[in-house]
Order: sequence, then C-alpha cells, then structure tokens
Amino acid sequence: MQLELRHLQAVCRIAEAGSLGAAARRLGVSQPALSAQLRRIEAVTGGELFVRGRNGVEPTALGQFVLTKARRVLSEMDALGAEARALAPGAPLRLGCILLVLLDGLLAQTDLAMSGREITVDLEDSVTALTRMLGAGRYDAIVYGEVNEHEVPLPEGALARTLIAKEPFCIRLSAQHPLAGLEHIDLTDLADEPWMTLVEDDDGGPEALVAACAKAGFSPLLRYRITDRKLHYDLIAAGRAVSLSQPTAPAAAGTVLRPLAGDPVTGRIRLAWNRAALSARQAELLYHAAARSYVADVGNNAFHQAWWDAHPEVHPALD
Repeated sequence: MQLELRHLQAVCRIAEAGSLGAAARRLGVSQPALSAQLRRIEAVTGGELFVRGRNGVEPTALGQFVLTKARRVLSEMDALGAEARALAPGAPLRLGCILLVLLDGLLAQTDLAMSGREITVDLEDSVTALTRMLGAGRYDAIVYGEVNEHEVPLPEGALARTLIAKEPFCIRLSAQHPLAGLEHIDLTDLADEPWMTLVEDDDGGPEALVAACAKAGFSPLLRYRITDRKLHYDLIAAGRAVSLSQPTAPAAAGTVLRPLAGDPVTGRIRLAWNRAALSARQAELLYHAAARSYVADVGNNAFHQAWWDAHPEVHPALD
C-alpha cells in the first residue's frame, strides 16, 4: 500500500479530534473502519503513530513527524487547488452572506479589489446554512456575524479572519416614540415594547437579546420576524415594534437609531473561506474589500462615529 492524501487527512483528523471515535465521526466512517485504516498506515510508516493517553490518543515521536509532513503536503494541495481555480478562465467568486449592513457597499468594493472577476452573491438567513455550504463547496467564502461571546463552528478546510472585532448594537425605534429624543436609551425603558425577532437565530443574537433583557429585569415580547427590510422599517416607523440594529445602519424614514446605554449587546463580523478554493492573496483582497465597505458606513450615525474613533483597537487592518 502507498500513502494517499486520504490517509494523511485521516492521521490529521485523529490528531485534531484527540480520539478515534471523534475522528471517525468527523470523517463520516465507523470507528472500526478508521482503526483498521490506521493500522495499515502504521504498517507503511513503520511504527505506531498514536498511543492512548490520559486525555485520549496522543501522537508518538514518529506520529509527530508524520503529522508535520502530512500537514505540509495537505497545505500545498489546498494552495494548488485555490491557485489553479483562480487562474481558470471564467471561474466566478462564490460569496455567501448574512444580511449585514456592509453588504450594500461590498459588491462595489469587491469589484475594485478583484479586478473585474465575476462574483456571485447569495443571501442566507442562517449562519449554519452558510457554514454548511462553505464546507460543501457551494461557497468559496462567507461573511457573517457573531453576537456577544458566541462562536460559529467552521467546517474542515476553512480559514477565518475577523473583519470587525466589536460593534455595539443600537436600537431602532419610531421617530415619534417618547424615547426618540434621548441621546442614549436604557434597555430597562424598553421593557413594555414589542420587539422584532432577529432574523438570524444561530449567531448568538436571540440569546444575547434575551440575556440582556433578563439582566435588565424583563423578558422581551418577540412579536415579529421579518426579512424584508422595507416592511421591517415601516412597522417600526408606525410604532408597532422596536429592534436591535447594527450601528452602521442607514437612516430610514420615520425611524431613529439610538445607542443603548452600557453596550449590552455587541457583535463582530468575520470572513471565512475555503482554503482549497481561495488563495491567500484572494482572501486578503476580499478582506480589504469587506473592511472598506464597513468603514465607509461608520459615519452613517454620529454616535457610532464617536464610538469608533474612541476604539481604534477594533479597527480592521487596512493598508
């Protein structure tokens, strides 16, 4: 038997998972089948690659050597695939996104950064759907959000980079609302309001809203879940609901945006890509395009511009 890429991948998955059972689940095979495959690999490499330790399996000295070589080979193969696809004539960049404010300017920035390369963009309501389709090869890259301490698990073969490390969510409410004239709104003052349910339910947002309201002493009345942006704004303008909002959101007739006192809910924005589909250079260009798109919207609201200027540590790395 000769070693193949799938054998190297199996060795790496075992090391990453820390047990044969967990590795088998990630690889989609049975544990006995993976154990038999490992024995065949060890027969080729000339000795045991893993031993059982207190916390699962651990690589032997030979196993560590094989792992180092395997990771290097797999990394080179990923780079080969990404660079070959980048050179293929007519291959579009397939981008998946959550409905983030920066999306409005992302296409123009991406057109500039990617030198006219064809781009396809699909919107999803679910971060889980985005990551699943990234893992399945449906998307080359995705842009998504995470709320408070929530971390979105990524599929094998994906790399990620934080675009915006932190942004404080604000509140959108009717311009006729009694609180509309305040510079800051305390969450406790919204205890009796009907709320827009957040569109994404798997980025940590709903849990963060409920937890923040609970800390403020009430449970939010989640009444509407609307993906159409105009209808969303119209209901708020009519005084029928309030909602959390990104602080870079644009103005909407009949509504105002106000910061929440104490920043009880914060988000971050991340870019993830399939390293076998996007080269490091392309990922860097996409990162800069998305970051510039966000920064262009910072001035939409004076309160966020002031917050942004006071927090240079959250700014994206732009040359």
